[in-house]
Amino acid sequence: MKAGFAEVDITPPVGTRKIGWLKLIIGERVADPLFARAAVFECGTERVAFIQLDTLSIRRMDVNDLRKRIETAHGFPGSHIMVAATHNHAGPAVCTVGDVAREDAYVEGLLAKIVVMFGAALANRQSCSIGFGRALEWRLAHNRRVVTRSGLVRTHGRFSDEDALFFEGPIDPEVNVLAARNGRGELLGALVNYACHPTHYGGETVFSAGFPGALARIMKERGCPVTLFLNGTQGNVHTSDPAADGADVPLETAGRLLADDAWRVIPTLKWRGKVRIASDRRVIKLPFRKLTRDQIKGTATGAQRFIDSAIYDRGMPEVVAEIKARGKQLAEVQVFFMDEYAFASIPAEMFVELGLKLKQLAHPIRAWVVGVANGMVGYVPHKEAFARGGYETTFFSSSKLAPEAGDMLVRCAASIIKKGRRR
Repeated sequence: MKAGFAEVDITPPVGTRKIGWLKLIIGERVADPLFARAAVFECGTERVAFIQLDTLSIRRMDVNDLRKRIETAHGFPGSHIMVAATHNHAGPAVCTVGDVAREDAYVEGLLAKIVVMFGAALANRQSCSIGFGRALEWRLAHNRRVVTRSGLVRTHGRFSDEDALFFEGPIDPEVNVLAARNGRGELLGALVNYACHPTHYGGETVFSAGFPGALARIMKERGCPVTLFLNGTQGNVHTSDPAADGADVPLETAGRLLADDAWRVIPTLKWRGKVRIASDRRVIKLPFRKLTRDQIKGTATGAQRFIDSAIYDRGMPEVVAEIKARGKQLAEVQVFFMDEYAFASIPAEMFVELGLKLKQLAHPIRAWVVGVANGMVGYVPHKEAFARGGYETTFFSSSKLAPEAGDMLVRCAASIIKKGRRR
């Protein structure tokens, strides 16, 4: 068994457009650096690699471009690379959303840096053993969708509202940890998987890596050189608590909670010097929402436009034209296998109900669900959420898929996992 880790600073220069809100925000200062990180694992002739970015997302075409560049530069099979964003809301504009235009020059520089960093991860490979474990974290994530007496949902609702009744759904408390160490017992790096929105500094003129950056920094201070944060199905879970009148878990506290969880798990791991590694993926076609006047105008039952409604109106013609022209949305579902574990990528802000469903369907394989990976198709709520409305189901470029899209992604991932188990 061999593993190699590396990271590179990808902090954008002051003056770069931010993304994370639909409105235009320019970064005027840097609170903490942003990074791209890589982890390469190989056993015998089989190998896979993870790339994690401290960005909101990454476009599918940029993923494909990056894979080709890495394969050309380093001979590593592009189909065995998973590229996941942390969904950090305080990063640069890596795509065009709402009034925010993609920073093309930044993205080109980002891709070039990642290719070089990936070569460093390959050069850093050394014999190792790896271990898998988990903790449960109940203090950080909260389901942000509050059902009211009308039956409709208020995203970021509060129970101080007399019409608030109950949380629409659960959270996923599982903190999954994979760690690698060399023959001297020294940590080489780790993967941490948890489902929660990183939105700190999102609406401010500040660049930050959010709590995933704090997690990586704290882990490094404790002796783990590189920690990749793989976000889960975080589409409807958040650090602010509707039951505490919206009280938020501070960025540093959130990172420390996850670091503490990981650090408790690592000493308990059963280390393996050999694992079965495999990779598989499929590209499926997802249906778009049926276009109606109320959807387009934002007057559908339960529609909730958080940002200036004019931003939606300005962007709506392009969204409608895209749906009519394309007909279907392509989405890649990729699964890495390591012994009884499966890392399933979903290119979306998927609701936690769907991630939990996938974990159930994968049994007895233990599934890690990696969201916002290998592209981005926007919000993917579970089917029942559409009748209740809320921000995540309000039609726009960020939420344009049909209610059945989530189940289609889950079934696809589950079928890949079941097929892999039979091999």
